[in-house]
Amino acid sequence: MIELTNVSRWYGNVVAVNDVTMTLGPGVTGLLGPNGAGKTTLLHMMAGFLAPSRGTVTVNGEPAWRNPAVYRHLGLVSEREAVHGFLSAREFVLASARLHKLADPAAAAQRALDLVEMTGAQDRRIDTYSKGMRQRTRVAAALVHEPDVLLLDEPFNGMDPRQRLHMMELLDRLGAAGRTILFSSHILEEVEQVSGTVQVIVAGRLAASGDYRRIRRLMTNRPHVFAVQSSDDRALAVALMRQASVAGVELDRAGLTVRAGDYGTFTRALPKVALAEGIRVQRLLPSDESLESVFSYLVEA
Repeated sequence: MIELTNVSRWYGNVVAVNDVTMTLGPGVTGLLGPNGAGKTTLLHMMAGFLAPSRGTVTVNGEPAWRNPAVYRHLGLVSEREAVHGFLSAREFVLASARLHKLADPAAAAQRALDLVEMTGAQDRRIDTYSKGMRQRTRVAAALVHEPDVLLLDEPFNGMDPRQRLHMMELLDRLGAAGRTILFSSHILEEVEQVSGTVQVIVAGRLAASGDYRRIRRLMTNRPHVFAVQSSDDRALAVALMRQASVAGVELDRAGLTVRAGDYGTFTRALPKVALAEGIRVQRLLPSDESLESVFSYLVEA
């Protein structure tokens, strides 16, 4: 578990992180925010690279700052590459295993390389690798000691679609097995596919935390948009316009686009309206519950 309590970090007069409190437990969590929002600063404090200017950061109950013991439980892949091109992937990961003083470093290194599908190229020099291959090598080094906590800063950088899909599946398996995984990404589709749980940082502050669909439904000041198809779209549109929870209805060949002020009130009212009018609802889908819409709402606010 990672816990941050009232954490701030500033550089001179610049506040990078402002009074953030969050708790991260087992599973995969996405860390989101615009460029310069403070994501990397947060990750570096969790990894013990930076001291908080105020507040506390703990990993499994131990302080992260000036505490090398936390690295027994923690793996980190930073955004900046730190690999020696003259080494092979096997040598690089083996060095990490030896630094952790593992009982059988060679076997641990091989397991980690197998996990990230680098076995076939493990004896080639790293400076001959593509960016995606270097990234997978770094992930293997972070996993070699089987940490409980894994911090990843833009882990999918440089990976091709197949590599990206495999890495997503790996993170999903590790999270399901009880690891605590936090990864930052500027590609919302990546976060949406790997994790429904997000921490959103905007201008150094924690803007939202939790399942992004639940966050969207709590945004009562934003209208909810639904796509509806029925056996009689025109009659249903007329009936829905009489509902207090409905702010607007658009009719086109694809069906209805309904803007509702409250998610729960509308979804409860729709079946009753359809039944009263003798109309069969064939499809009801929220149109703006994607992570992209939630993120854009939070940044605009």
